[in-house]
Amino acid sequence: MTHASRLTVLLGAIAAAIAPLADAHVGVGETTGFLSGFAHPSGGLDHILAMIAVGLWAGQRGGRARWMIPVAFVAIMILGGVMGAMGVALPYVEQGIALSVLVLGALVAAAVTWPLPASMLLVGVFALFHGHAHGAEMPVSVSGIEYGAGFVLATAILHASGVGAAIVSRNLHRSVLLRLSGTAIAASGVVLLLAA
Repeated sequence: MTHASRLTVLLGAIAAAIAPLADAHVGVGETTGFLSGFAHPSGGLDHILAMIAVGLWAGQRGGRARWMIPVAFVAIMILGGVMGAMGVALPYVEQGIALSVLVLGALVAAAVTWPLPASMLLVGVFALFHGHAHGAEMPVSVSGIEYGAGFVLATAILHASGVGAAIVSRNLHRSVLLRLSGTAIAASGVVLLLAA
């Protein structure tokens, strides 16, 4: 395993270790700045699974997809965050987030290899829902830039952990583990969608 892969896995483990497995969409308790923004995407199982699935799918694809798919997600997530913070309505946000877990998990489980632009478009659609949830729940008392930087960094770390896990699995010739992970994520998406 390369140094970069080890670092990616380590960052993912740290992010997962600090993430309470609670729903991230009801703003409870005091929220301030960068740390709250960082905790928001890491604070809900739906977000964690979707972000890791994006990374797994990107890493599974290899090549430029390893970075282009996560970058597309983050870029559109920022747009969704701005929309949410500005109060722009987006229907079915919770359902869109739950559906993202189901679909992204299924893509990993089936090792789907769509053309890169189509893959980026799909993750971008889901990113809009995730970003909107982050922005809509940003307290008015915090700096939007600090809060946004926090949730962008947390998202990137979760993506990187997924990419790292996919690379490690491929290097160990254990693609079956990757597919099983996708299946588990998709199954979780079904449960989340039924509860949404």
